[in-house]
Amino acid sequence: MNAFDQFARFADPSVAPLSMVTCYDAPFAALAHEAGIDILLVGDSVANAVLGHARTTDIGMPVMLHHVAAVRRGAPDACILADMPFGADSDAETALANARALVDAGADAVKLEGPRLEQVRAISEAGIAVCGHLGLLPQTATTLRQAAQDQASRDELLRDALALEEAGCVGVVLEHIPSEVGASVTRALRIPTVGIGAGPGCRGQVLVLHDVLGISARRPPFAKAWVDLRTSTLQALRSYHRETASGTWPPA
Repeated sequence: MNAFDQFARFADPSVAPLSMVTCYDAPFAALAHEAGIDILLVGDSVANAVLGHARTTDIGMPVMLHHVAAVRRGAPDACILADMPFGADSDAETALANARALVDAGADAVKLEGPRLEQVRAISEAGIAVCGHLGLLPQTATTLRQAAQDQASRDELLRDALALEEAGCVGVVLEHIPSEVGASVTRALRIPTVGIGAGPGCRGQVLVLHDVLGISARRPPFAKAWVDLRTSTLQALRSYHRETASGTWPPA
């Protein structure tokens, strides 16, 4: 199923909500796909979650291409959505060239932050599925406070979402906004919304893999860990160190 069809089927409220998780390498991509996750997002959050950078803006296209290719190798049959890194969608021509590069690397669709309507039109008209991203925008945010808290900003978000749909987006990620805003935007659109801290009214949900697995030292308030791999990994590594230092590993 191509990305256009994959997103389109989740616009139907009778279909179970879409599941999406970030992936940055082959082993976890294989596991996420085997687990049945609908869409794997190669997020520019790789900058923070994996590479030790302070902001997502600290990486560019070479890093994204590298990780998209790794995820595709790990999950050859998965539907893969790739973030357009900061500066890679500065204008329509640049955005289209970089979208094509991400698709060549293995992505099925690309995601742009903010109401970049000309860029969305150029990519969509070229036959590449493109997803929007509204609410808290990590690439440009100066604060991590919840977005769309007043009526003016809520109205603006809704206008932007409708404009992205009209421009050709197949879906819109809504990040860190009040639940009632996520639900109202979802009702207003024909395309599916994917929430991350946007409440249960969205047509799908996305989280950072390292938050889901309990690897992150700190999680945002809207995330949940389904397992504590941070603790179990520390225990395993300490045991390995202890046995190596004491000479009990490897066995004679």
